[in-house]
Amino acid sequence: MSHTGTTSDRLTCAPSRAVRELGLKRGEFDLAVNLGLIRTVPDEGGGGPRVALAEIDRLRSGDGFPHALRDRVATVGTTEGAKLMEVAPTRFTSLARYGLLIPVKFYLNRYRAVVWLYLAEELRQFAAEGCHARLLTARRTPSEIRDALKAGMDRRPRNWRGRHIGFLTRQAGDDPWARAAAVACLLDPADVAYVVRDPRERSRLARRRPRLPAHGAPGSPAAELAETLMTASEPDEVAWFRADLAHTMETARRHHPVADALSPKPSAGPDPLVPPPAPSAGPDPLAPPPAPAADRPAPTSPTPSHGLLSWLRRTHRRPADEPGRTASPPAGPLTDEFPDAPGSAPEETGPRRRSCSVRRRRSAASP
Repeated sequence: MSHTGTTSDRLTCAPSRAVRELGLKRGEFDLAVNLGLIRTVPDEGGGGPRVALAEIDRLRSGDGFPHALRDRVATVGTTEGAKLMEVAPTRFTSLARYGLLIPVKFYLNRYRAVVWLYLAEELRQFAAEGCHARLLTARRTPSEIRDALKAGMDRRPRNWRGRHIGFLTRQAGDDPWARAAAVACLLDPADVAYVVRDPRERSRLARRRPRLPAHGAPGSPAAELAETLMTASEPDEVAWFRADLAHTMETARRHHPVADALSPKPSAGPDPLVPPPAPSAGPDPLAPPPAPAADRPAPTSPTPSHGLLSWLRRTHRRPADEPGRTASPPAGPLTDEFPDAPGSAPEETGPRRRSCSVRRRRSAASP
């Protein structure tokens, strides 16, 4: 009996089993992994991340398990977050748009409206800090926040991208190409091509590209809106991501450059797998010269006219000293359209008879 399992398989488990062992939902488990609360190891077989059984035992033996772990990954929306901080929902939204409250997740509801989610633990810490009391208890929002919001400021997408890049680089570990791919996945492809000019390197980044949260079917309006939110758009943010990508690419090239074997090499001879070039339309220099015009057969021409037929009769008529031979017909096809054509009349086997006008003149001259 063959042994199909490996040592790592016996010491680790799939995320689905870890979710059941820890009493979490799949979304809570993924968020705990992003936050670094649950450590994962790469799969030796090339699959997704796995969780060591020792890590599950560590979490299960912690104080207050499983409620303590679930409280650390609990998320709330605007209404619940405002109640938690004891402020009005409009004040909560103003603080979030100004960038003081950083979302950790988002989703699109059935109306394709963006719903931002925040860590409940972070909101409690923000409300507990004394330096934020004026922002929460003042009758009016500070003037600098009001002016920025009137100008259309909304830093929630940018703050989410900045936070998510931290999640991705943490999962990349010490792999420089994975870290570079994590930065590139939040940039527009044109910006990536501006920094990474080599198409082989861009292909390698695409293969190491991490999976971003999915929102709707690919190509749907919801997916396009989510892709817009997950792509850096502000000029200073794009410049920062470009600089970070250039720095990580230098590290990746230094440690693991693209193999030279992938670059095309000039071949010493013709490739047997490549078909030979098509022959040119000009004359072949090795072909024999064309035959003289006298030796070539006359080309087939359209039906000749009456004058041409008369000329053919005269030129193809045998001399007078050979009366017994039949005159050969002219070359070329003949049709019934002209009844006096040579091919349409019976062959002449004897000398031609004189015309009637000549006989009449001779009869009149004789006594």
